[in-house]
Amino acid sequence: MKLGIINSAFGQAGVDTITGLEHISRIGFDCVDIFTEAMTITDQEKTDIKSTCERLNLPIVSLPVVATGLIDFNDPVRAFHVERCKKFIDLCAEFGAKNLLLVLGEYLWQREVIAPADQWNWAVKTCRELGDYADSKNLDIALELEPFRLSLLNNIKEMVRFIDDCDHPRVRANIDISHLVLSDTGPEQVPDLAGKAVHVHISDCDGKVHGDLPPGRGVVKFAPYLQAIKELNIDGTVAIELEYSPDPDKIVEWVEEAYRETARLMNLTGLR
Repeated sequence: MKLGIINSAFGQAGVDTITGLEHISRIGFDCVDIFTEAMTITDQEKTDIKSTCERLNLPIVSLPVVATGLIDFNDPVRAFHVERCKKFIDLCAEFGAKNLLLVLGEYLWQREVIAPADQWNWAVKTCRELGDYADSKNLDIALELEPFRLSLLNNIKEMVRFIDDCDHPRVRANIDISHLVLSDTGPEQVPDLAGKAVHVHISDCDGKVHGDLPPGRGVVKFAPYLQAIKELNIDGTVAIELEYSPDPDKIVEWVEEAYRETARLMNLTGLR
């Protein structure tokens, strides 16, 4: 598998997009995931990103999008977010990416007012529509597992159930290792995603709350997860997800540390 990173690691520290991409290339990453907003990105920004990645030989693999409105109980809200996600899919195609990394929302009002099954079915319907659109662009939808109590997809069992209910060849899964740990999901459950996963996120955490730390800074035991992922034979990318460096002035060192440790882990497992 390739080793990539979401470029938001630099963006959240105030580093401009082009400089961040240049650091990502220099550090040694094979590819990059681009965090942006498809509704507002300008033609000039798109041109700058494409030309910079081509110049640096840094393929764009994925674009993440958080679209909690896809499971909203209001029809116009869901319709808006479907159209927004389609713009992201168009941008994926323009960038030559392989997938749209899609984060669905959470059950509303503690699952007490709106029937959970209704939100689930709305998500299935909207994701099928997006799957059809992604297929027209030769792209996959990679669904994110979020480890929060009310998240629609908060463990592997629910991820598998959702993908099976969608029953769409383009609606697939992303595997986020620290999210698995936070959802009390062991590596022995990873094989349940065989044939369903197309993308991987890696980061560390303290085992209690969402952290997105460089591997080695938390408590995650990565080797068993990486071995299980290797056995899935995914033709894809392990993308480092880093957010909120404690010292933005040292963001370059923060990313370099994450790269070194992730590369070491992938080499030990024979993933790269």
